[in-house]
Amino acid sequence: MNNQLILSQIEEVTSELGEPDCKLTEPFVVSTSDNKITIQEGMMVLAPWLLNVTNQNTFMISSDKILTIVDPNTKLTKKYEDLLDKE
Repeated sequence: MNNQLILSQIEEVTSELGEPDCKLTEPFVVSTSDNKITIQEGMMVLAPWLLNVTNQNTFMISSDKILTIVDPNTKLTKKYEDLLDKE
């Protein structure tokens, strides 16, 4: 995922040793329109993850590839939910 900020629904799943153990559903890459580190009002951009590669909206990933898991702020959650409602 190379330093990407991903917003997604995530679920831990049972798997065999060495197999992916997390299911990402509707993942989006979070960025700013001018690629600054901070996200300012109106500058937030959400784009489907791996949009140019696949039409899938669920992905399996190993938990050891995930650096940090946090709850997004209210603005980001609202924007994400609005995007999901449009699909």
